[in-house]
Amino acid sequence: MFSCPVCGPKLSICGIVISVWGVVMLSLMGVFLHIRSPAFFEDLPISEWESHGYQTDYINNMYSQASVNCFIAAGLYVAVLIFSIIQQRQNARASYVLS
Repeated sequence: MFSCPVCGPKLSICGIVISVWGVVMLSLMGVFLHIRSPAFFEDLPISEWESHGYQTDYINNMYSQASVNCFIAAGLYVAVLIFSIIQQRQNARASYVLS
């Protein structure tokens, strides 16, 4: 395993905090979009809705697409969280060896 930390201790803690918040927020948004919450209707790209004849299938597809995008972004935040945790442990190990 690579034993030299890439990020410092403060940056790794910042990455952990921001990643946890990103995972929670995007997961909740993905769930709310999956159940087609009306609160997110104005966030959907509805400018093309008129060209599709105001069909509800188009709106349902847009909700599903936005939901999947939120879950993908939450997965990327999980990857950053894992990386930040590994960096924090390497920083803790490096400071323990030096002191």
